[in-house]
Amino acid sequence: MGTKAMVKGQVLIVDDEPDIRELLELTLGRMNLETRAAENLGEAHELLEQFSFDLCLTDMRLPDGNGIDLVRHIQNRHPQVPVAVITAHGNMETAIAALKAGAFDFVSKPLDINDLRNIVRSALRVGNSPATVPSSGSGVGTRQLLGESLAIQKVRTLIEKLARGQAPVYIHGESGTGKELAARLIHNLGPRADKPFVPVNCGAIPEQLMESEFFGHKKGSFTGAVQDKEGLFKAADGGTLFLDEVGDLPIPMQVKLLRAIQERTVRPVGSQSELRVDVRILSATHRDLHSLVREGKFRQDLYYRLNVIELAIPNLRDRPEDIPVLAEHLSAKLTAGMASASPKLSAEALQALSRYDFPGNVRELENILERSLTMCDGSEITAADLQLPESAAAKDDAGTPVELGGDESLEEYLARVEESAIRDALDRTNQNKTAAAKLLGITFRALRYKLEKLGID
Repeated sequence: MGTKAMVKGQVLIVDDEPDIRELLELTLGRMNLETRAAENLGEAHELLEQFSFDLCLTDMRLPDGNGIDLVRHIQNRHPQVPVAVITAHGNMETAIAALKAGAFDFVSKPLDINDLRNIVRSALRVGNSPATVPSSGSGVGTRQLLGESLAIQKVRTLIEKLARGQAPVYIHGESGTGKELAARLIHNLGPRADKPFVPVNCGAIPEQLMESEFFGHKKGSFTGAVQDKEGLFKAADGGTLFLDEVGDLPIPMQVKLLRAIQERTVRPVGSQSELRVDVRILSATHRDLHSLVREGKFRQDLYYRLNVIELAIPNLRDRPEDIPVLAEHLSAKLTAGMASASPKLSAEALQALSRYDFPGNVRELENILERSLTMCDGSEITAADLQLPESAAAKDDAGTPVELGGDESLEEYLARVEESAIRDALDRTNQNKTAAAKLLGITFRALRYKLEKLGID
């Protein structure tokens, strides 16, 4: 086989409709890009072997196959080439299938020229970036996720791969595992790195203000709207919107969010017109979204729109070999700028940390270390300075009721179990009500109500 001809900014167009090919060639030509066109998969395969492309635009329906077949072929043979697929209007199932197969992004028919240009610009930034080289698992650029366990190495490798695309990513894991850090790394390593990364805690926004916060509002649209406000979607335009604790969104807001994601438009409160937005959606929660879907508390269509690709962040207790390096890093961060030499963790303290199950994960480790640095009197942090809660096993054996009392009703028994679980969660999070609510899998407001009901201060 001869040497490939190198043409910078060359795009492969694959479509069996002459009118679409002509429109794409004209649009890309005005962007100073060169194009080559194929009518089917066979011709596309031949061109891919003859030339080096920076991007492939392919229709989903082809005479001898479909666009997903081409996405998979390019993923296997030419992984440095981003692929954007052209789908029928409203066919989100096909678009999501293409993204899962490895497509960079999609554009719907009838083609919106502005959308097309945005996708092409983003894809070309990916195609010309060193980050497109297949990862060796070294985790270059993802070292902020500390540790050398196999679990965290796999996460770093997957983040590098996810950073190349535009597909929505659903990040799940327990509270304190580093879900927002993973989202920031996906953004920072991708083609949108020079654009805004906008994180939002969905559980912290009052329900009556959600639409205004997400989509913005016009002056005078409601009491207190004294000026126009740019919403979170518009603030993240061109960049990434990170929806943390997305499981806390009420159903009416889920409907509006789904439409904004699918249509790539938002309508500010009080406005008669829609604004186009170009954002990548990353979402996270410590709750089980699949269970919420089964219970009717989270819309299934939104779940599948957000969960195109899934990234699981491991618990700290499942990678205890990473605790020493994390403890060392966090201690150095906490003591940065101290005038005197910072205390070191004793071997006994490290052993105690390695035995602890960390229900609050890395965030809890940082809190424990910050407290121990305050309590430490000498040059060494001892196990006693850590003030670790009792082991979960000891607490379960001592405090959790497992048998129904002789004259106790079922309602009284369940109330006793609930109170024991709440007290245990508060103890394990050092009386941090927000962390305890997350550990119990309930909202802060629900925990506050239960505390008042049970008379727990």
